[in-house]
Amino acid sequence: MAGPATAAVGRPEDRLPDPVLELRAQEIGRELRCMVCQNQSIEDSDADLARDLRRIVRERIVAGDDPPAVMRFVHARYGDFVLLRPPFNPVTALLWAMPLIAVGGGLAVIILRRRRAQAGVEPVPLSEAERRRLAELERGGGA
Repeated sequence: MAGPATAAVGRPEDRLPDPVLELRAQEIGRELRCMVCQNQSIEDSDADLARDLRRIVRERIVAGDDPPAVMRFVHARYGDFVLLRPPFNPVTALLWAMPLIAVGGGLAVIILRRRRAQAGVEPVPLSEAERRRLAELERGGGA
């Protein structure tokens, strides 16, 4: 598999010699957010911080840590933001709820606009002075 993960860990000296351990490190890296790019995993990012995090993950794997232990280590050091799928808790509840809030808000706006349109709200008619001013402007006179 020569996808973006392989491209990001492009330097051979950054890869682990054992393909099983390297694959394990890549799987962990795809769960961790690049804190510079923010929308990429550390495996997909070329940022220096992502490279450092990839190194940390690989060091922990070589030291014998299993994937959950590596994730706990990185999470303890960098917090919820480093996880591409942060846990649901009071701190991240708004983050998880934001898509529902956005969709709900959009639906509310649509419903309110439709109700107003169905209510047939007529515009307030112009006063005589406003009509004269509009006619004057249409004729090109008036600033």
